[in-house]
Amino acid sequence: MAEEEFVARPGRRPTGARRNAPRNQRRVRGGDDVMAVLARSVRDVEAAIQRRAATPSVRAEFQAVALLLREERARVLADQTGSATSRAEQLKRLDGIAAILARVAVRDSALLALLADDAVASDAARSRKRDMLRVAGIEPVPDAPPPAEPAASSAFAERRVVPQSVISRQLANPFLAPDFSAARPAPPRPRRLAGWELLGPLLSSFERAGGGAPACMELPEPAPWHVPAGLELMPHQARLVAAAAAGHRTFLLADEPGLGKTAQSLLAAEAANAYPLLVVVPNVVKTNWAREAGRWTPHRPATVIQGNGERIDGFADIVVVNYEVLDRHVDWLGDFGFRGMVVDEAHFIKNKTSQRSQHVLELSDRIRSRIARPLLMALTGTPLINDIDDFRAIWQFLGWIDDTQPVGELMDCLEDAGLTPADPGFYPAARQCVIDLGIVRRRKVDVAADIPARRIADLPVELDDKAGRSIRAAERDLARRLVSRYESALAARASDTVVSGIDSRIDMDLVRRVAGRELKETSTTSTGENVFSMMRRIGQAKAGLAADYAAQLARGAGKVVFFAKHVDVMDVAEESLERLGVRYSSIRGDQTPTSRQKNIDAFVNDPDVAVAVCSLTAAGVGLNLQVASNIVLAELSWTDAEQTQAIDRSHRIGQTEPVTAWRIIAAQTLDARIAELIDSKAGLAARALDGSDEGAQSSADVQLEALVALLTDALSQAPETSRTRR
Repeated sequence: MAEEEFVARPGRRPTGARRNAPRNQRRVRGGDDVMAVLARSVRDVEAAIQRRAATPSVRAEFQAVALLLREERARVLADQTGSATSRAEQLKRLDGIAAILARVAVRDSALLALLADDAVASDAARSRKRDMLRVAGIEPVPDAPPPAEPAASSAFAERRVVPQSVISRQLANPFLAPDFSAARPAPPRPRRLAGWELLGPLLSSFERAGGGAPACMELPEPAPWHVPAGLELMPHQARLVAAAAAGHRTFLLADEPGLGKTAQSLLAAEAANAYPLLVVVPNVVKTNWAREAGRWTPHRPATVIQGNGERIDGFADIVVVNYEVLDRHVDWLGDFGFRGMVVDEAHFIKNKTSQRSQHVLELSDRIRSRIARPLLMALTGTPLINDIDDFRAIWQFLGWIDDTQPVGELMDCLEDAGLTPADPGFYPAARQCVIDLGIVRRRKVDVAADIPARRIADLPVELDDKAGRSIRAAERDLARRLVSRYESALAARASDTVVSGIDSRIDMDLVRRVAGRELKETSTTSTGENVFSMMRRIGQAKAGLAADYAAQLARGAGKVVFFAKHVDVMDVAEESLERLGVRYSSIRGDQTPTSRQKNIDAFVNDPDVAVAVCSLTAAGVGLNLQVASNIVLAELSWTDAEQTQAIDRSHRIGQTEPVTAWRIIAAQTLDARIAELIDSKAGLAARALDGSDEGAQSSADVQLEALVALLTDALSQAPETSRTRR
């Protein structure tokens, strides 16, 4: 933010604490000095935080104090006209105020972020800062408008790409005109609310609502809806799909994690015929969206944009792109002809000055300019009554507001209410107007009858970085070593007899003996790449992604238990949580009983500790962590029993909500193969439906079967001479 500028008034000598103020500041009347104003404001903020969570007005006050404190410190340090003693005394007072700010900030990570040098000042914080200066007798000059930025710098423009597949799609339909079916503007209505500032009161209406106030639009009764065989649409999901089928087209879907927002979005798009559909998501869930599209809408081809999009299908109905690469593709995405757009983890766009927020808003504007009533869905698990000011960008994405005021249906609803912000009844009426536009919020406890008491959800992730490439190369090396052993053993045979198996040309008996020998040797030596070191490396590569997902869950659903097998995986996860500003407890095997209990108590009792990072072996038994209903399994166990024990730390007596375990699986690696083996032996399908446990297996069984599958696949892809002896 540009610093405030002040106009000097000639002919008047400043007095008191402002005697040494720069010439571009002026007093207009008597008042407190800046120090007194800062001290009083920071005490007010501290008291407010102690009484309740930080509201938008409290955050604005907090940031205003931080901004003015920073400017006052710079002024004191730059002033060389006073004595060193006076300057030291002023700095000491400022340090005291800064200490109170820091003490307040550690109670709320959102406040802590406002202290960063690059934190963007909200309009409310700027306004409050100006008020504070006026109380101190200083009249600020209105902020100068920021310099207009070019549409795209040359460096930024150079990153823009158009995949060849998209060009092929355009060439295949050279006479297909864009669909500009946007409705003609309605004739202007007399505006009784013209001149009223409405966005602030709209946001305030959510703060004023009591705890029992509804936070969900009225949804129709669920109607029968065709879903692929083997899948079932839960009643709460069917209600939203029914709303889309009935013609509703904008949704802020804020269901808690675990209630199937992805499936609801895909089926809502089907009900609204909103194809092609654009889906913008965080990187960690990009692969999962493509997988879920294949499950729920298998007749709608989906494609995922990786990097510059060389491998995308330009003819797909569903295009999935992550925030991190959106800047490269925003041009052609805007011209693709989308009839619907879904933004997952929509709180990612809360900072309207960020590039990703601007790109998302640009794309929604371009879609709405072409399509009269496109399907627009913002998905987030963040409760609506916290940080409501962050929802400005989401409301703008949905077309409910613009930069300055409500628009369209929302403005019509406010006008029809016949009230103004001066009327007490305005606030509940305005809140209901917003909710009726499409806010849908259900908690697990609200729909407990719809979902099993315990379930496991797989979240596949792509390891497409350097570590991922290294892991896939190591898997190929391990497969080649197994093939070499197989060929040597086959060549040593006196007979050319081949035993039938999966492939009639592969000796499956020999495959199992080679895999068993490999497993026996690698369990007694630590040299070379083996199945154990491979799984550890995969865990390390997944750790950051798993921690990022745990942080997303914590923001939307409260406390989360994070399990990992290896200490170095826990280390990476904890570093990621620190970087994300998420407080956590660490529960490890090398802790003393006192230290362990202290960390457990912090997670259970401290509302600010959002994640418990636990060792799967040390914390998998003997703990009561039922304060959390979401579990992240960052690494796979070798047995289903160990995995179940970890889940039961939360799924136990005292748990009031259904428990969801999110299993992070590295797609197209040994990790995915082992997950399938564990599930096939433990009856995961039955467990997901009713919580039953079926079957049991040893860790050695899974390890052996993983090597057997790896060798069999490698032999199946090898030339025939490598599989049999002629």
